[in-house]
Amino acid sequence: MRTVQAPSGSTTTRVGVRVTVTGVVQGVGFRPFVWHLAHRHGLTGTVRNVGGRVEIDIEGTPADIDRFCDALEAEAPPRAEITGLRRTARPASGAATFTIDRSAASPGRSGSSDGSGSGEADAVLVPPDLATCPACLAELLDPEDRRYGYAFTNCVDCGPRYTVIDELPYDRERTSMRVFPLCRDCTREYTDPSDRRFHAEPVACPACGPRLDLHDGDGRSMEVEPVETAAQRLLAGEIVALKALGGYHLACDATNASSVGALRVRKNRPDKPFAVMVRDCDAASEIVYLDDATSDLLTSWRAPVVLARDRGFLAPDVAPGQRRLGVMLPATPLHHLLVRAVGRPLVMTSGNRGDEPICTGNEEARTRLAGIADSFLVHDRAIVARYDDSVTAVRRGGLAVLRRARGFAPEPVDLREDGPDVLACGAHLQVSFCVATGRRAFMSPHIGDLDDDLSVEAFHDALGRLRRLLGVEPVAVAHDRHPDFLTTRLAEAMDLETAPVQHHHAHIAAVMAEHRLPGRVIGVAFDGFGLGDDDGSWGGEFLLADPHEAVRAGHLRCVAQPGGDLSVREPVRMAAAHTADAECLARARPLLEDCIDGEVIDRVVAQVSSGVGTAPTTSVGRLFDAVSVLLGLIVTPTYEGHAAIVLEQAADPDVEGEYPVDISEQEGRLCVDTRPLVDAVVTARCADRPVAEIAARFHRSLARVVATVCHELREHSGLGRVCLGGGVFGNDLLLDRTADLLTDAGFEVFWPRLVPPGDGGLALGQALVARARLSNRGGH
Repeated sequence: MRTVQAPSGSTTTRVGVRVTVTGVVQGVGFRPFVWHLAHRHGLTGTVRNVGGRVEIDIEGTPADIDRFCDALEAEAPPRAEITGLRRTARPASGAATFTIDRSAASPGRSGSSDGSGSGEADAVLVPPDLATCPACLAELLDPEDRRYGYAFTNCVDCGPRYTVIDELPYDRERTSMRVFPLCRDCTREYTDPSDRRFHAEPVACPACGPRLDLHDGDGRSMEVEPVETAAQRLLAGEIVALKALGGYHLACDATNASSVGALRVRKNRPDKPFAVMVRDCDAASEIVYLDDATSDLLTSWRAPVVLARDRGFLAPDVAPGQRRLGVMLPATPLHHLLVRAVGRPLVMTSGNRGDEPICTGNEEARTRLAGIADSFLVHDRAIVARYDDSVTAVRRGGLAVLRRARGFAPEPVDLREDGPDVLACGAHLQVSFCVATGRRAFMSPHIGDLDDDLSVEAFHDALGRLRRLLGVEPVAVAHDRHPDFLTTRLAEAMDLETAPVQHHHAHIAAVMAEHRLPGRVIGVAFDGFGLGDDDGSWGGEFLLADPHEAVRAGHLRCVAQPGGDLSVREPVRMAAAHTADAECLARARPLLEDCIDGEVIDRVVAQVSSGVGTAPTTSVGRLFDAVSVLLGLIVTPTYEGHAAIVLEQAADPDVEGEYPVDISEQEGRLCVDTRPLVDAVVTARCADRPVAEIAARFHRSLARVVATVCHELREHSGLGRVCLGGGVFGNDLLLDRTADLLTDAGFEVFWPRLVPPGDGGLALGQALVARARLSNRGGH
């Protein structure tokens, strides 16, 4: 924290001081807080938003000003985050009162003028949306309150922020609420310093604010009470699309198997789990097992989806083949009203078709969700930014963000060092970009896979908006080194210096960035695919890495990947390839023929033998695919990571024992020979050992591999820190066992918590690597 003291006078002389406060200080009730604090300490002057910061001009005795500044940090509103507080002397004007002044645009950009990031004190922090606070919920449910049943109730402690802000400074006229003039009662609250809606920019009520309506499938108003009628339709088995904070949800009765099945068919989502919304923590405990940490996360102001162990009381197709269920509490008054009116758990999933971006506009939803939703619960407040639900879990006693969006983005990751302003585009799947400026890296909300024009448009919209809000002009753009990723092409089309970053280096750098780790680490990057430095297919990598470079120190044995990407859609191909490589195909053949015709197996094996249409891969993801097929758990995956997820869910965590794996040195690197492991899996399966036992021992064997290789690398490098990155480490069973073994061996172990372990967190690592290389070059 930088503090510059103003010149002191006598203890009674009134002096003037400007206090500039940076951080999350807009949209969190900071100016009303300052007003109260100034009056408490007998100070006069003004407070206003300027750009993304708050400026306070105060007059009083030096002692009172000192106490005021101390209280600014010690007593700041709960959602505020002060990252800089600067005091400069100014002439006293003789102000008689303290007032909240009109906001002003920043005279300059939020960082430095040269892109170096040296303007750290002025960095803009944009607040995320805040779930409904207890006070507003009480009003919402109070028949005597004028906001009873009003779906847009909010105050300084809750409500929309990121999804309504067009530009900074944060004032109503710069939000999508500007089209709703305040009524007399709301004006009184907004201007009353004693009211908790004092300068709450999205304040509204039934007389002056946004309104709900219920439309039929053709977009016509049904002219009914919207929430009650929508609830009746949900209870009757229909699917309702509702406009939420950052886009549409699709809802149905989670206890109605027919409704859940219909939603799966219409949305073309045959297996991927749905999230479920319930009214409160007591209702959540009826459908999942909750511990204190999970309950705290579930009831936090972020209101994310939380993965918890399923009790099995809902329709089986809500989360088929899963032991865990994604559950969340209402984040908005509208959700509170609807869940209470239905009185049952509701499937609450993204309002899109397949993997398209979520719908935000009413007409867009009517068109794109036609044939999925039976009716539409809409409103007339514009959504400025798409904002999907965040998905989280409690991992090893702490928070883990698996999809970063509502409630988390665009909160920055605090980096260890300053550096050039850069943009990083991510990869191709689970895309989230990153803007790094000063000592902060701002991850965009989850965008999704860039598979269509809608997704590309969503990428550009989100990027343009975040750059505008932050006031950042990057000097370079980082991207994956794969030339065919759409994010690579988007980066190359920008008028910026490009910085290609190897995929697995970026995974490890993301962990280093989050944990602010200096120096060099042992990096373990396990995922499905990333283009290697040798242009090969990597996915089971051991690296000696720092932000500047990563040296490949070990990897899994290369195995043929027949058909390239086709093997991802048809994992029996990888099962055939791995068993052929392990020389146990003859014994495994009956297992494979349960999935695919024998002639197809012969063609795949011939392809592997000839090498035509194959590429060697070290992918741990493809190894998981093969074992899932061998255990009869999957034939045709329908979403990314499907095979690996069902394999984890099938494993009995209480089983002990491991299968053999050979590790040797080849061409100066450690090579993990998976052939004994695959042979052991086939042998156990043919001997009718329980699938839960085989799956568990497979996980334990991989964890042992990581511990053994890291031990060998420590012997040669002296490094004692291990970073675990890549989508495979989204697997709780593997992470737990690996972290335990490494910790027992004396390593410091780090894994992703605030950013997703898979490609959704990749851009953070890309940004760190690009900045390090630019800074090292000395040209910026």
